[in-house]
Amino acid sequence: MALKCGIVGLPNVGKSTLFNCLSNAKAQSANFPFCTIEPNLGTTSVPDPRLEKLEELVNPERVVPTTMEIVDIAGLVKGASKGEGLGNQFLANIRETDAILHVLRCFDDGNIVHVDGSVDPIRDKEIIDIELQLKDFETIDKKIQSLARVIKSGDKDALKENELALRIKTGLEQGKSVRGLGFSQDEMDVIKSFNLITSKPVMYVCNVDEASVKSGNQYVEQVRAAVAAENAEVLVIGAKIEADITELETYDERQMFLEELGLEEPGVNRLIRQAYHLLNLQTYFTAGVKEVRAWTIRKGMTAPQAAGVIHSDFEKGFIRAEVMKYHDYIQYGSESAVKDAGKFKVEGKEYVVEDGDIMHFRFNVL
Repeated sequence: MALKCGIVGLPNVGKSTLFNCLSNAKAQSANFPFCTIEPNLGTTSVPDPRLEKLEELVNPERVVPTTMEIVDIAGLVKGASKGEGLGNQFLANIRETDAILHVLRCFDDGNIVHVDGSVDPIRDKEIIDIELQLKDFETIDKKIQSLARVIKSGDKDALKENELALRIKTGLEQGKSVRGLGFSQDEMDVIKSFNLITSKPVMYVCNVDEASVKSGNQYVEQVRAAVAAENAEVLVIGAKIEADITELETYDERQMFLEELGLEEPGVNRLIRQAYHLLNLQTYFTAGVKEVRAWTIRKGMTAPQAAGVIHSDFEKGFIRAEVMKYHDYIQYGSESAVKDAGKFKVEGKEYVVEDGDIMHFRFNVL
């Protein structure tokens, strides 16, 4: 399940530095606008301590974590919705992502030029918000015009879509993003087909200096207050510190560095996990001597749908799923012990997979 998070932000806020920390790819990181012209695509593993525990118990030949794609998208300037700067490229690239990681500069540093001359994360946020909202306004206006023709034929679905589209248009006119307009999940499912940028889930990533990485600063508080009604997440991270961590050779060196800063783990680990949550994803495991592997699914998927993530034949020919709970497996130490304890379950097509389930699938394809 290849899902993408797009890293966006104004030039020189720390996007490419953060991207480099998240992936093995190396985007050019330079102190001038538009150093990221083509979207740099990287794949990052989702940190999950449960995999390590399973590896200890199963001792497999290999361990495969689940992954997420991260896209570093070209910097944006005022007027992007009209094609200014790299606006057209930016907007096309951001449409292709499933969620947005919006990096905001929340630190002072006279050596790093701000594109607008001063540090103001709320202004920076609003610049990008306005450009995205203007593009969505253009999209929804065209949608309303096309629906008008269909409504004349008496199409009830078109009437419902038109009602939602008009509500969106009113919200955008008031400077509100679609995700903050209070739509129900059913309504959002319909709106998804409109392909609106501001309907995508967003996390605001506050890039701070070393002194603020644990408890934030006044800029971070401003961001939290500004997005309180927006159904968005806020994460505090120090991109410079994360870059320093990735330069260290060994795990012990990295741990020592984190301890000196009073941190339990790298900020990128928290970012990846929160992005995973933002995309409404969860993990199930397959565990055997050949391989212990984490698989990504959307929350609410049934057992056949989860099986289909491994291979479409698994879903087509699904017979049953054999399920163990992660905590039971850890407690009893092996599959046979879980069976002896009566905790090994056989589930059918209606079973909704839970986060951390350890599963085997039985299937038959003619």
